[in-house]
Amino acid sequence: MEYMTGVKQKETVELGEILACGYEGKTVKVNGAVHAVRDMGEVAFVVLRKREGLLQCVFEEGKTRFDIRELKEAMTVEVEGIVRAEERAPGGFELRLDAIRVLSVPAAPLPFSVSKWKLPTTLETNLDNRAIALRNVRERAKFRIQEGIVRGFRDFLYGQGFTEIHTPKLGAKSAEGGANLFRLEYFHRPAILQQSPQFYKQMMVGVFDRVFETAPVFRAEKHNTKRHLNEYTSLDFEMGYIDDFTEIMAMETGFLQYTMRLLEREYAKELKMLDVTLPDVERIPVVRFDEAKRQVAGKYHRDIRNPYDLEPEEEALIGQYYKEECQADFVFVTHYPSKKRPFYAMDDPADPTFTLSFDLLFHGLEITTGGQRIHDYGELLEKIEKRGMTTEGMEQYLAVFRHGMPPHGGLGIGLERLTMKLLGEENVRETTLFPRDLSRLEP
Repeated sequence: MEYMTGVKQKETVELGEILACGYEGKTVKVNGAVHAVRDMGEVAFVVLRKREGLLQCVFEEGKTRFDIRELKEAMTVEVEGIVRAEERAPGGFELRLDAIRVLSVPAAPLPFSVSKWKLPTTLETNLDNRAIALRNVRERAKFRIQEGIVRGFRDFLYGQGFTEIHTPKLGAKSAEGGANLFRLEYFHRPAILQQSPQFYKQMMVGVFDRVFETAPVFRAEKHNTKRHLNEYTSLDFEMGYIDDFTEIMAMETGFLQYTMRLLEREYAKELKMLDVTLPDVERIPVVRFDEAKRQVAGKYHRDIRNPYDLEPEEEALIGQYYKEECQADFVFVTHYPSKKRPFYAMDDPADPTFTLSFDLLFHGLEITTGGQRIHDYGELLEKIEKRGMTTEGMEQYLAVFRHGMPPHGGLGIGLERLTMKLLGEENVRETTLFPRDLSRLEP
């Protein structure tokens, strides 16, 4: 009878272990993929790609038990050798090889070189060969940093007493409404892909008080721009027993502060590789929607064409204004007009044409939408009726409010957009693992 007793200890070591455990002068075994081979004659440099980075290995003719001519890019191997300090090598050490054992051989050459510092492809070629392109260490670094953002979101909210939830993405009714829905048949019944987890996370505030989720959302928008996707990852939270909607903005500010410190501490290698300077999040300015429009119109001599929403150019100019005036990378824009916000957004008691809501702009691009929600059952019904909406498909959602809900609010953050602006990319597809847009369903 055999039993599993825990994680199996392997003979091979990882880069972090070599750095941390004083392996200088010792013989170790390491596995990895052949990233590049530079044959100098009697000596060759074999660079292995590992999950933590690159490892430089030195092949010496007559000493290393292997024929260097048989070693090809993208092979996976197990190597054995002596660890030696070498400040010019990645990580400050290299491996003097005694032996190489081949684990697998590729059936075809790579479509392009992944060992170049910058990937020598167009974005479309990159996306067509995504899993290969991401073997490039700089391309891979983007998604390590994205991991850090999600990790920061989770860790920070756990520390603030939030419960992580997982809501369905198939539904009968959308929280956002409108025509931008992916509709499908669900066992001979109409269904949709959810535009957000809004209904569910509000319902769960009545259970856990504070909830969050990181999950995909779907928007059937026929956009073909550098800032839009039809499926993206939303970082959502909802919190109850708030005094006002500024608590939501304060919580997001805390998340950003925590995450930037986490990235600085644990993702320094990737930040350096991509030449990223982290933004200042210690103080984020707050401005009303109507005031922001007036400021931009006045300083940049731009007419206000749409009084009910921000055009992309206006968002960019608001970002520019607060960078010039306050040296701010982020700005909260509050009190959006009621007619442009969903029915569950709470209207401002001082002026019901505006809502107790906000967007967060990062370098002139909206990355977050949030605000306070209507928690009173009667007010919800009144707003639905006022908008000429039907309650069909929302019965379960509304029943929760009939049985009592605390004052609450929340937000949703576009992960890919946040990553894009953090890394200084121009196209959101650069920071999307496998983008889904108007024309792309593969890979």
